[in-house]
Amino acid sequence: MDSTMQTPPLLISSILAYGTRIHAEQEVVTCTDGEPRRMTYAEVGTRSAQLAHALRGLGIDRDQRVATFMWNNAEHLIAYLAVPSMGAVLHALNIRLFPQQLVYITAHGGSEVVIVDNTLAAPFSQLLPRLTTLREVIVNGPIDEATREALAAPEHVRAVHDFYELIDGQPETFDWPQDLDENSASSMCYTSGTTGNPKGVVYSHRSNYLHSASVAMGLGVGQGDRLLTVVPLFHANAWGFPYLCLMAGASLIMPDRFLQAEPLAKLIEKEKVTSGGGVPTIWNDLLRYLDEHRPDVSSVQRLMVGGSACPPALMKAFQERHDIEIVHGWGMTEMSPVGTLAIPPSEAQVGSDDYWRYRAAQGRLLPGVEARLIGPDGAEQPWDGQSVGELEVRGPWITASYYANGTESEHELGEMAEKFHDGWLRTGDVGALTADGFLILTDRAKDVIKSGGEWISSVDLENEIMAHPNVIEASVIGIPDDKWGERPLATVVVAEGATVTAEELRAFLEGKLAHWQLPERWSFIDEVPKTSVGKFDKKVLRARYSEGELDVLTLS
Repeated sequence: MDSTMQTPPLLISSILAYGTRIHAEQEVVTCTDGEPRRMTYAEVGTRSAQLAHALRGLGIDRDQRVATFMWNNAEHLIAYLAVPSMGAVLHALNIRLFPQQLVYITAHGGSEVVIVDNTLAAPFSQLLPRLTTLREVIVNGPIDEATREALAAPEHVRAVHDFYELIDGQPETFDWPQDLDENSASSMCYTSGTTGNPKGVVYSHRSNYLHSASVAMGLGVGQGDRLLTVVPLFHANAWGFPYLCLMAGASLIMPDRFLQAEPLAKLIEKEKVTSGGGVPTIWNDLLRYLDEHRPDVSSVQRLMVGGSACPPALMKAFQERHDIEIVHGWGMTEMSPVGTLAIPPSEAQVGSDDYWRYRAAQGRLLPGVEARLIGPDGAEQPWDGQSVGELEVRGPWITASYYANGTESEHELGEMAEKFHDGWLRTGDVGALTADGFLILTDRAKDVIKSGGEWISSVDLENEIMAHPNVIEASVIGIPDDKWGERPLATVVVAEGATVTAEELRAFLEGKLAHWQLPERWSFIDEVPKTSVGKFDKKVLRARYSEGELDVLTLS
């Protein structure tokens, strides 16, 4: 029996039309070094139409790629909406990638036009001679003549345009194509490429639509909320915020390049932010500023944290000292990216041990995300909160493959195929699932420390070490050991003005973890190296250790 339901496609243009009409008075606020810039959603809709006309005039049609090299601001949001809505594909370039990675992903993705923020134009001009697929450069904001000449210099660049000069005067409406397939490409993002070249993930209109709706529902975002979007728009859909805010009628508060604790705190206070999203390092810096300066952040109800595991001590500090709930989320680029949100069930009493166990977990699976755990023997593990295996996932916003353009070697294609198993994505994460669908990750498969035939979770060790009041950051890696195969090495960043010894930290861990899991080897460092998206970069620590660059203290 067939249903009687209509089947209009789930398109980004429908999100654009809904948000800019139904929630016309909500706004996107962009931080500056003066007064914030404001643009209503109605104005965003008009500017999106004008940008689409301008891009069409530059020869951009369906399926062609438009890159961005931008901070979080109103113009980046306009590109997020206009490019996929006109049938083209948005390719947000990660500004923190190494030059060779940026060259690779721009060429591999086949971007033809790029929109660049003026504050990034000078460094981008140094890369541009190697970005040979780009033929048009659009600059958002004023630049000096030397930078303009540098952008125009490569032979493959036809012209350099000013963003608003290009779109001003264009028609204020656009006939967004309604015959697009909802499964066609809307945007693409590349993994951070911790091993080999970055791998491309191509999102569909349908996947972005469903992902954004599910995250909005999970976070309880509603009309009138004001979301501080610190997570970069160039990182995996900015966790869905650009689209879900237009769906829900929430305003977007964009920090642009002002990502330090002081301007973020001032933005929260001035704009009455109610929620937001960012990586643990951002919120850790903000916490220290709030503790010291005590600005009025009473408007904030909850902040989402993702990108890497959030120390429970950080969650407790925000809640106990500032009445701000930190919501742990988990996912990956391949998952659009959100797969879970750690919101405790209603029966968990605030402040109870159960409550904090739920909060410290990666969270409950979102509707639409299926999961299974595969043990070392290849057997599926039960959801009992104890049985551990590698997590595999599938669902409507989870990729079924990586993007290949025909230039890949057989080895690369083989590596890409290995990430998938019978229609499931192999996440590379190791953990357990509770009966009620809460994910508890113990480690990355490659980061689990295999010591004497047993597994030691580097994440558990890190969280316990970072619970010490004098520790800012801690990252744990496995290093070779003649007797046990591997043993943990704890690298620690001590708070400014504080002191703590390896002996004191080891004593602090006693009783919190099994004695045999405690590190004998410690190294105190100035900063934990991080990837382009703010995750601890353990491969750098391993390299530094193997090259003898770490000063390691061994306890008896």
